[in-house]
Amino acid sequence: MVIIRVSFRPFCSATLRRMEPNTLIPAIGDLANKHILLGLTGGIACYKSAELCRLLIKQGATVQVVMTEAATQFITPVTMQALSNRPVVCSQWDARAPNNMPHINLGREADAIVIAPCSADFIARLVQGRSDELLSLLCLARPINTVPLLIAPAMNREMWAHPATQRNMAQLSDDGAIVLGVGNGDQACGETGDGRMLEPAELLEEVVAFFQPKPLRGQRVLVTAGPTFEAIDPVRGITNLSSGKMGFSIARAAREAGAEVTLVAGPVALATPRGVTRIDVQSAQNMLAAVMERAQAATVFVATAAVADWRPAQAAQQKIKKDGSGQTPVLQFVENTDILATLAQSARAQSGALFCVGFAAESQDLLANAQAKRARKGVPLLVGNIGPATFGKDDNALLLVDAHSATELPHASKLHLARQLVAEIAHRLQK
Repeated sequence: MVIIRVSFRPFCSATLRRMEPNTLIPAIGDLANKHILLGLTGGIACYKSAELCRLLIKQGATVQVVMTEAATQFITPVTMQALSNRPVVCSQWDARAPNNMPHINLGREADAIVIAPCSADFIARLVQGRSDELLSLLCLARPINTVPLLIAPAMNREMWAHPATQRNMAQLSDDGAIVLGVGNGDQACGETGDGRMLEPAELLEEVVAFFQPKPLRGQRVLVTAGPTFEAIDPVRGITNLSSGKMGFSIARAAREAGAEVTLVAGPVALATPRGVTRIDVQSAQNMLAAVMERAQAATVFVATAAVADWRPAQAAQQKIKKDGSGQTPVLQFVENTDILATLAQSARAQSGALFCVGFAAESQDLLANAQAKRARKGVPLLVGNIGPATFGKDDNALLLVDAHSATELPHASKLHLARQLVAEIAHRLQK
C-alpha cells in the first residue's frame, strides 16, 4: 500500500507577503449593512419572494417588505413578516409611521428597492408615474440618484412579448431602473416560455452583483475553467479532478466587477454565473479552438482550466476490451498545445492589449514551481494553489506570483478569493 502525504502548509517562505490577516471563510454576508426594501406585486411568483427574503437576510441584509393589495391575494403579510422579522407595510395610510409618511420614510431608508415579482400592471404604473398605492408611490418619491430600483418582472409569456410591455421595459431602463430580465420555462397558466420571474438564487446573485465595485467596467474577460477530457475510446478517457469552481467563481467575480465575460468550460456540472456567456468544450483541442476564436476580442485572459498536458495519439473507434491474455493495451501519447503560452506569446499579449493570468495546480513546492511556470509561460501574473487540497471544494488558498514578488491570499471561499484576484487584475490594468 502506498500512502501519499500532501502538505497543507504550502506557503512557508520568507519571501511571501499576505494581502490580509489569515482568516477562514468570511462569516459576514455579501449584503452586510445593506437595507433592502422588497416590494411584492400581484402574481403567483410571490411564493418565490418568501425564499428571496430569506436569502437576502442570510447574506446579511435587513429587509423591509412592502406589498400591494393584489400581492396579499397570493401570499400573506404574516408569512413575509415572519421571514423578514419586520412588520409588513401594505397601505400608504399606515399610521405606524410617526409622521404618517411611509412613502417618504421607507424609500429614504433603503439602499435599494427590489420589486419581485413585478407584474405587467405595476411596470405600467412605474412608467406612467402613477402613485395611487404605497409601493408605486414610494418608488416615485425615492431619491432617484441614491436609491436604485431593481425590477424582477413576472408574467405570462404573451404579456411579456406584447409590444406595450416591451416599450414599458425600455422606458423603465431609460428612467434608470435596473431590469433583471426573466426566466424561461413552465408557467402557472400551463404554457411554456419567457416571462417567469427569475429564481430566488438568481435574483440574489443579481442583487449582490449590483452592489459590488466595478473596476473592470469596459473590459472583456475570457476565462477557462474545469478539466479537459481526452478520449481513449468512446467510453474512456484521461481527465483530472478539477471541479471548475475556481474558474466559475472568477467568471462571476469579473462580471460583478463590470466586465463582459466569456467562460470556456470543460466537462463540469456547474450552473453558469448570471450574465456570463458560456461555451462548453471537452478536449484540450476543443478548448484551444474556442479560446483562440474569442481571444481577439478579449482584454483579459484568465487560464484557470486544468488542461491535460497529453492526449492519446489516436482514440480507438470502439471500446478497448480485455482479451483474457493479461496484456494491457499500449497507448501512444502526444503533447497538447499549451493554451496559456500560446496566448501569452501572441502579438496582442506582447503589445499589452491582452493581459494574461495563468494558474498552476501543484502538489508540492508551490512557490518554486509557480515562479518557474510563470517565467516559462511568459505571463505577468501566475496564481498557484495546491491541487489535491482544493479540487472539488468550495474554499481555497492562493499564491499570486509576478516577476518581483509573491503574495499569499489566505484560506477563504473561492468566490471571496476570486473577487480579490479580480481586484488585483484591475489594479494592474490601471498601472
